[in-house]
Amino acid sequence: MRGVFLGTPSIAVPTLEALVSAGHDVALVVTRPDRPAHRSATPQAPAVKKAALRLGLQVSQPEKVRDRKFRESLEQVAPDVLVVVAYGKILPRAVLGIPRLAPINVHFSLLPGYRGAAPVQWALARGETTTGVTTMVMSEGLDEGDVLLQQEVAIEPAEHAPRLLDRLAEIGGPLLCRTLDGLRDGTVKPRPQDAAAATLAPMLRIEDGVADFALTAREIEGRVRGFDPWPGVWTRCRGKRVRIVEAAATEGETTPESCGHVIELKDDALTVACGKGTILAIRAVQPEGRRAQSARDAVNGRQILPGDDLGHEKG
Repeated sequence: MRGVFLGTPSIAVPTLEALVSAGHDVALVVTRPDRPAHRSATPQAPAVKKAALRLGLQVSQPEKVRDRKFRESLEQVAPDVLVVVAYGKILPRAVLGIPRLAPINVHFSLLPGYRGAAPVQWALARGETTTGVTTMVMSEGLDEGDVLLQQEVAIEPAEHAPRLLDRLAEIGGPLLCRTLDGLRDGTVKPRPQDAAAATLAPMLRIEDGVADFALTAREIEGRVRGFDPWPGVWTRCRGKRVRIVEAAATEGETTPESCGHVIELKDDALTVACGKGTILAIRAVQPEGRRAQSARDAVNGRQILPGDDLGHEKG
């Protein structure tokens, strides 16, 4: 099947590689323009561009997807399908209508759950125990198109977003190839989503990472796992910002202490009072200007001590 692939970050690469390995004709790879990354002022190629060049594929990096020349370049390819995996831009109707069969998105949730830019992050933050991958026919609405195939995945205990994203990315390629085979032979039929069951997974903001100890310990644990690496979950202690790197809710124990109060160092974890009397065990932190360290090292370095109140300034 002849296709155009649109994607940008590393999580899109396994799907691109799967398409090529399955013998599909990837006539063009579209990705975002090179941009400076981290502290480097030198423009860096997106992961998908690097993979496409390694695979000997033609690459396009348009600044604007609504540009007439870009649309005409896709029309010249005459693709059977457009395949979109974390491209990072909303495609207009004129582009979605180009492929002969369909524009197909590989989305990392079980739609209609977690429509939006950060489905994996919010699934973890909200304490889900399962998630999955969906192939869908793209529409102009936010992840509202008809579902083609889905594969459910169990979320592992204590799993963080990078690990879960990598696992889902490896599933996306084979699922897409089965989808294309099914469209070709007529065994895969689009089915509408249940809009009443839809939930949203909006783009993360820096303020989402501010620790709110009025939440339960389980809710904070979910955010620590889901918002890794960005925006992270941060609080303040002794006048400095501290990132919570690893934490877990303590089951079966409660406390009368006020939310955010550091109770004690127990079993190499700092226990902190949270909403509804729940207790969070913080096992690793990253104090401002320092590397990540164990809770015990943080206590030994007087970064955090029992009796501190997280989120409040203290001398």
